[in-house]
Amino acid sequence: MQQKIYWIDNLRGIACLMVVMIHTTTWYITNPGSISMPNWEWANVLNSASRVSVPLFFMISGYLFFGERSAQPRHFLRIGLCLVFYSVLALLYIWLFTSINLELALRYLFQKPVFYHLWFFFAIVVIYLVSPLIQVRQVKPVMLLVLMAVTGIIANPNTVSQKIGGVEWLPVNLYINGDTFYYVLYGVLGRAIGTLETQRRRLTWLCAALFAGAVLVISRGTHHELLARGNFADTWYLYCGPMVFIAAASLLVVVKNTLDKRPVPGLSLISRHSLAIYGFHAFILHALRTRGLELKAWPLLDMAWIFGATLTLSLLLSMGLQRIDRRRYVS
Repeated sequence: MQQKIYWIDNLRGIACLMVVMIHTTTWYITNPGSISMPNWEWANVLNSASRVSVPLFFMISGYLFFGERSAQPRHFLRIGLCLVFYSVLALLYIWLFTSINLELALRYLFQKPVFYHLWFFFAIVVIYLVSPLIQVRQVKPVMLLVLMAVTGIIANPNTVSQKIGGVEWLPVNLYINGDTFYYVLYGVLGRAIGTLETQRRRLTWLCAALFAGAVLVISRGTHHELLARGNFADTWYLYCGPMVFIAAASLLVVVKNTLDKRPVPGLSLISRHSLAIYGFHAFILHALRTRGLELKAWPLLDMAWIFGATLTLSLLLSMGLQRIDRRRYVS
């Protein structure tokens, strides 16, 4: 169990860093006409490699709650308090520092998050709600691979349509609809893969190659969409897309096999503060981008600066909050 705790701890830290990287590079990805193609490509590769972050968080939750134990009332209390706390912070930030329509944010308070990143708190509630009903049994690796191939690629509605002679053969329609299905599936896979015996060097290298290959396909596919459409499209970036699906499962195995002996100091620190870092980072990043505290004349330096400043300030705020929030309700 200690090994499993270690790799979960390290994986959470990696996923948290990736979330910050996604939002750091978003401006460059969505404004390809404002920068040179080589700089856009750097942002594209970094963003592509980080798309697994959200699936990994669902996998971690599934590993923890789709086994012998399920989410308890304290977990629902914590996620509810987080949603309220960071939504109030978002409303204050919008009111004091932005021109965003506060009335509209309040009107749709229960329909969509006040600030873009808070959607995750709504989505993770579903994992908690279904956790008493789901206890993932150990399955044979071959059966698990078949499940992943069918749901993740063959019948994935996000798979890019493939046709021969006008006949569409991919994706196969198994009536899988909605992102929530995949969020729950990520949770199931997190538990299933997490309890498998995967400690084989060849498997580790194979999964590392699969992760690298999936990232390459995501970045090249996004580049192709940019050239074809003349603008950015998130076709290959979708969290429930087949390449992100493959990359997330592969990276989970790699981390489970290689970072399971002890907590990595830097990742362990980020992991302990991941909740508050997630809650704070979007406000800090938005402030840096809108207050002219950027270095857009040097895109690579700017990405490093924005990422570092956002992560550092979020971590400091989390440390300060944990001094007050002793029970870690919102930190």
